[in-house]
Amino acid sequence: MEILSLFGALMDLNQWMVLLMFITFIFFLFNGIPVAYALVGVSLLFVIVGEVVLDPSRKLINEYIEFDRTGIAYIKLFANGGRFFGGIIKNPVLVALPMFIFMGLMLDQSGVAQRMMRSMQVLFGALKGGLALSVMLIGIILAASTGVIGASVVLLGVMGLPAMMGQNYSKPIATGTIAASGTLGILIPPSIMLVIMSDQLAISLGDLFMGALIPGLILGGLYIAFIIIYGLLSPQSMPLPDDHEKITLKAVLDVGLSVVPPMLLILLVLGSIFFGLATPTEASGLGALGATLLALISRNLNLKVLKDVMRQTLNTSGYIVGIFIAANFFAFILRRFGGDEIIENLVLGSFDNKYMVILFILFIIFLLGFLLDWIEITLIIMPLMLPVVLGLNIPVEGFGIVDDPSVVWFAILVAVTLQTSFLTPPVGFALFYLKGVCPPDITLGHIYKGVIPFVLLQLTGLAIVFCYPSLTTWLPALAYGN
Repeated sequence: MEILSLFGALMDLNQWMVLLMFITFIFFLFNGIPVAYALVGVSLLFVIVGEVVLDPSRKLINEYIEFDRTGIAYIKLFANGGRFFGGIIKNPVLVALPMFIFMGLMLDQSGVAQRMMRSMQVLFGALKGGLALSVMLIGIILAASTGVIGASVVLLGVMGLPAMMGQNYSKPIATGTIAASGTLGILIPPSIMLVIMSDQLAISLGDLFMGALIPGLILGGLYIAFIIIYGLLSPQSMPLPDDHEKITLKAVLDVGLSVVPPMLLILLVLGSIFFGLATPTEASGLGALGATLLALISRNLNLKVLKDVMRQTLNTSGYIVGIFIAANFFAFILRRFGGDEIIENLVLGSFDNKYMVILFILFIIFLLGFLLDWIEITLIIMPLMLPVVLGLNIPVEGFGIVDDPSVVWFAILVAVTLQTSFLTPPVGFALFYLKGVCPPDITLGHIYKGVIPFVLLQLTGLAIVFCYPSLTTWLPALAYGN
């Protein structure tokens, strides 16, 4: 009892409840319970705990749980569809979510990436690291036309890894290049993560799309520079093929022709937003239609492909919306314990300097990326941090056009930070997507070693965006200022 009294002096009961909610949620996840079930289960558990510990009068539990005549309990929270279901489904921004998922999945079926791979292998075959460079360039192009990370990593792995291994590439550099290039789609628009951030932070999706483009290209540029420099410094890790061909005009034209279809799709989606011809939601429909037409022109579209893409789109969208609803439930109960105020006071009380507070938040998100998926971090952490960011009043140039420029800057910083969550063990999903298509002689150890330099490059990109906030607001201001 003396030990409990000591801890009680350090933290009040509400603070303990908030901390235990997060610990219990992570415990459920590591025991294999699906994310949505874990969120709902923890929320229900702490409604009951709150009734027993904090509210003996039973007002809390009676507010949220009711028993019918047969003694079966049902949750009043879920009966309130306007708050936990209708509010999500009615959000027009989230209409873009299934459309962008459909676009990415259909583009993977179109054969566009395979044609780019074949032509770029010929063009860059005479360069040290040319094959890795081809994979990276294709990853950047795919990132700007699809935000489905699993599909991109698997596609690049299936196309690029056998060729790299056949050319005696180092296993770490081959796997690291594929994993890093495949995850760029979560940052470079159109990105489903940015769609969700727009909803959670109540800011313009167009601002986020335009704001993420330059940081995404900077990150891609850092990757390309690393591959070129690494190829020069360690040629034995990325050797030239014995039968490489000389660069010809035909090879250049082949690459140009293979790049045209995805570039047209990118122009259709991002160009329509940039020039004010369509909202992001409308552009998502154009993108889905454009990807379908590309598959049709490539003669890769049939009824089976259409059904498979629609089924995968439904599964992925349903998975995300399910987590949306569960996360809202979790956040609502968390707030009943004063969680938002507790977290806000904890973060703001950590440092006097407002920029150090932002760095502290990013550090927490970086650490959470080792344990949680980007979806949970975006849905649970971002709304809790929004009042903190708004309260800091950090001066970020919005050029008189961008609404809430500091929030846009913060969102892009978090998006760059969450890039690392795909590559950091033990929950780096890109690593396991890639391992699923690797030959048996490539181990997780090779993949872990290969992604280390790319994680460092991601942190370098984060530092650049942190030091130059206008990188995230200049393009939105240019687009909407016109």
